[in-house]
Amino acid sequence: MTETTTPRAGVAGHLQYWLACVFVVGWTGVICGGLAVQFGTWDYPCPLCMLQRMFMALAALGAAVIVRRGMLGVITARDYMSGWGLALIACIAGGFTSWRQTMLHINDWQKPDGPVGYGGAVLGLHLYVWAWILFVAAVFAIGLVLSFGHGTAASGFAATGGHRAVGMIALWFLGAVLVVNLVSVFCLAGLHWFLPDDPDRYQLFYDLGILK
Repeated sequence: MTETTTPRAGVAGHLQYWLACVFVVGWTGVICGGLAVQFGTWDYPCPLCMLQRMFMALAALGAAVIVRRGMLGVITARDYMSGWGLALIACIAGGFTSWRQTMLHINDWQKPDGPVGYGGAVLGLHLYVWAWILFVAAVFAIGLVLSFGHGTAASGFAATGGHRAVGMIALWFLGAVLVVNLVSVFCLAGLHWFLPDDPDRYQLFYDLGILK
């Protein structure tokens, strides 16, 4: 039994660590896409948009738990379950949030003057529709990972060399983007507790008197 499971743990057992790295970078990249649209087209995100970004960040942080534990060299089955479980909860919640925003604008698509909605469209779909698609796809992906977890997860896995370098890049990438997003939200909300339903400016600069 030991002879057949050890090679699998050494080769296929690395798979979940790499999938976690991809998950972190992937969701961070999606948040970057939202930031690019925000700053590139002056498209101000609404509270639901920001909430979706928060769930994307939470999904990435769930996978980041696995990456970080692997870098410490003490990863266990509990770490896998905790990381993917957190990511799954985030994707389900994010999927519901993006679905709700899509439903809020679904009637707009039936207007005679063509499909409209909140913000601009990318490849014919609004960002919240893309978010819903990605959240649903991520739920299925996590389900597959957990279904084959017995063969793709290695307890005691230590990320060294290239594994550690990739993990470090993924975590720093996530951290930097989260800081940018946090600053973006603060600038949008300004010195107020709540973000407007339909923001049209970076309120902080007006609150401080920089812009009038």
